[in-house]
Amino acid sequence: MNMILTMSSFIFPLITFPYVSRILLPEGTGIVSFATSFVSYFSLFAQLGIPTYGIRACAKVRDDRKELTKTAQELLAINLVMSAISYALLFLAIAFIPRLQQEKTLYIILSSTIILSSIGMEWLYKALEQYTYITVRSVIFKFIALIAMFLLIHKKSDYVIYGAISIFASSASNIFNFINVYKYIDLRRLEKYDFRHHLKPIAVFFAMSCAATIYTNLDTVMLGFMKTDADVGYYNAAIKIKSILVSVVTSLGVVLLPRASYYVENGNFNEFKRITKKALSFVFLLASPLMIFFIFFAKEGIFFLSGSAYKESIVPMQTIMPTLLFIGITNILGIQMLVPLGRERVVLWSEIAGAITDVIINLLLIPQFASTGAAIGTLVAEFIVLMVQFVTLKEDVGKTFSQIHYGRIAIALFLGMLASLWVKLLGLGPFLTLVISALLFFTTYGLYLLIREEELVMEIWNGVIGRAFSKKKLR
Repeated sequence: MNMILTMSSFIFPLITFPYVSRILLPEGTGIVSFATSFVSYFSLFAQLGIPTYGIRACAKVRDDRKELTKTAQELLAINLVMSAISYALLFLAIAFIPRLQQEKTLYIILSSTIILSSIGMEWLYKALEQYTYITVRSVIFKFIALIAMFLLIHKKSDYVIYGAISIFASSASNIFNFINVYKYIDLRRLEKYDFRHHLKPIAVFFAMSCAATIYTNLDTVMLGFMKTDADVGYYNAAIKIKSILVSVVTSLGVVLLPRASYYVENGNFNEFKRITKKALSFVFLLASPLMIFFIFFAKEGIFFLSGSAYKESIVPMQTIMPTLLFIGITNILGIQMLVPLGRERVVLWSEIAGAITDVIINLLLIPQFASTGAAIGTLVAEFIVLMVQFVTLKEDVGKTFSQIHYGRIAIALFLGMLASLWVKLLGLGPFLTLVISALLFFTTYGLYLLIREEELVMEIWNGVIGRAFSKKKLR
């Protein structure tokens, strides 16, 4: 179900962004991207570290409704208080910073994500593994937003409407989360709360979120202050594709966090190691071909998604593509391993190292290389995060990494490129080139791994074939 949810997050911008980017142009998309990144810092402050900590905390008591109710209510209360403080700080920033006053309406609209994220309690639903509900709800709201994009955005000045619809697509469904929450926890006020025991782990997770947000969003904010809205727009087009692909690569890790926390809490370390090994194999097998394909077909990807006006996005996109693999691995090492094991401080220090690296490289390279400089900063930052986490877990995951068939994957990638690169010579246009080359590349890649009986590929293949045959028998 989380893969379906991820695909909906992939399809929505794939359909809407080519339309929106051609109407708003780099300046319009750059204004919204800068505003979204700026507001994200206030949303981050409101959420503290609860989006990740809440999953672990609730997963541990998921079988006890009374304890689950107490934990969820305490975290919600903390969220709401911090949201009020965040709004006060944001409105002060809008009042005193001239750059923000120019687009005051846009910032106020985008700020709705702060309260919607708080009342949505997404961490509770993920802890309970309610992925069917999350998926259905999200897909419905994205479909409504999809229609609204085409009906309401017609000229360059409609970027405020674009920002509003984007918030609707991503956060408005959280209202239904709040309405639906009575099914899993009691809503009556409890006699006694204990907020104190949450504060220390929340502080660590908040620091983690701050560090991660700095090196994922600060590049956009620094570009906005140091260069032009057009430069932000070029960079936004590059990271739009990267963000879509990252969500696909990390989809399994997101699902496994509550399960991993549950195994650790119950001392089932064999199952914990089993799902960790499978998750790492999944990341290598999926991230590697996506990374290679979109490095070679970056021009077609940018021109299809954003139009020829965004040709300055091609090099930043090629530069940032290796982060698919880096982020995929750190998502497993950090979120699925270190966090359930209670070693989130290692994740924090890795992200601090990445954030410091990103800031330094951005300051050095953005003035001269603009969006490409920001992409280099993000690339190096993600690599530093990976190295810190890998060195920490080397004894635990060294054997798992050694069992991955790197040579087999490399040959499959090489064959995939041989099968697809020639399509570029046909001059079919961005869309047809992408479709035909992708079919040839990923089919060749998958078939080679299937012939070589790659373990996870075989497991997926047998699962699909097995279900198909079982359905035929039932008929």
